[in-house]
Amino acid sequence: MLIRQGLQFFRACVWPVLIISAFVLLPCFWHKSIEAGDLPSHTYNAWLAQLIARGQAPGLYIEPRWDNILADIVLAKLGALAGFLVAEHIVVALAVLIFFWGGFALISVATRQPAWTLLPAIAMLAYGWTFYSGFLNFYLSVGFAFWAVGLLWRGNRIDFSAAIVLAFLALLAHPMGLLALAGLAIYLRLSDVLRGSLRWLLFIFGFLVVLGVHYYVLHLQTIFWHTWKDFLFLNGANQFILFGARYQKLFLAILVFAAVCFFYGLFRERKDPEFRRVLRAPLELWLLLLFTALMVPEVIFFPNSPQPFALVVLRLTSVTGVLALCILGALKPRTWHLAGMGICALVFFVWTYQDTGKLNDLERQEESLVNGLPYGSRVTSAVFHPPDWFLPLVNHSLSRACIGKCFDYGNYEPSTGQFRVRVNHGSPVVTDSVDDDRAMQAGFYTVRPEDLPMNEIYQCDEKNLTKLCIRELSAGEQNGSVGYRPPRLF
Repeated sequence: MLIRQGLQFFRACVWPVLIISAFVLLPCFWHKSIEAGDLPSHTYNAWLAQLIARGQAPGLYIEPRWDNILADIVLAKLGALAGFLVAEHIVVALAVLIFFWGGFALISVATRQPAWTLLPAIAMLAYGWTFYSGFLNFYLSVGFAFWAVGLLWRGNRIDFSAAIVLAFLALLAHPMGLLALAGLAIYLRLSDVLRGSLRWLLFIFGFLVVLGVHYYVLHLQTIFWHTWKDFLFLNGANQFILFGARYQKLFLAILVFAAVCFFYGLFRERKDPEFRRVLRAPLELWLLLLFTALMVPEVIFFPNSPQPFALVVLRLTSVTGVLALCILGALKPRTWHLAGMGICALVFFVWTYQDTGKLNDLERQEESLVNGLPYGSRVTSAVFHPPDWFLPLVNHSLSRACIGKCFDYGNYEPSTGQFRVRVNHGSPVVTDSVDDDRAMQAGFYTVRPEDLPMNEIYQCDEKNLTKLCIRELSAGEQNGSVGYRPPRLF
């Protein structure tokens, strides 16, 4: 039923949908490269997979996997046909559309009306912290999850069949998206079925499940737990805090405007039973995710895994953000909702255009610097973001600059054992040590004779972090000993 309704909606609104999609995709094409944290590493490793197939990447191999692979496989296949930079733009554009319209679909299913007035907010969320961190597989997984949850919540058997396919794609992309899908779908389906005291028990049971997860992770090694002081920060609007301190002001403006919208609507519509019914389940899930953010750490070390699963809560806030928009969508749509969010979105996208343009300039310098090296040269990077940036990963652009030219020796994926591309000990292409990779990223790696020859790209002017230089490293020195280097974090 929902699939049929969706097709009818598309036929009736085909031109608005296409025009909106074109505007939503502008950030994917307004610069030469898409600057999104970890994204260059995904594209670079798709190139390495091609070299492995040709026998041109000594010490590297492909490990068969069933999760955390979808974006990487598509990048590798399309890259072989159209080139890797073109493939990257295609894959990211598709991922954005899946996430954006998936969020729109879930909000519309929740509110039983098209979420037109929330389009600017959904667009900002599509280009939020998760996107600019470059977690492409997780981003894709959550996008598929939004579509599947809507189908499982209020669909029929045909809708369920489509949801199973989407759930499989979510699993191929990232297991965390599948977990979010299952949790949301089960809760929302039961919320429509249960009545009376059983309905309240569902909410209580949700808290108990979160407590169970909390006590489970207490038996594991963990790092960084959020506190009650972070409560307002983890409500989904934190996805809009990106490249610098000015985004905090935008975050507060969006938060205040959303609160005004909600409490004004609550006052006007509080006696409407349909409003209360539509509001209840998304509000409960939003509160449960806020509680989860306090009960789950950001970094979890699972047994027998060389690399922790990091930034758990911050990733999850992309789901929290969509649920927050489901809450706002329960209100009667008003023109000033659209206008206010539109102004916030305009500021947001102007700022992200400016900041990603600066990153593009850095990458152009990196491309120019590695062009003078012999093919296959080992290169490492000690390039750091300004101290007021909130994104965790902005130093992987060297990987993309090296495609077809050199080897990023500090490429983190192979040594972690969590991706398709793996490394054997002694590979001349990339380090096989997680600890060495972390040290290179932080600029505290002591160069060994067997690493040579190896070059380093670094910020050569501490007063101007946008100026890059390259130098050849020597045995016994640290890779970040020259140029700008922030204080040591570990």
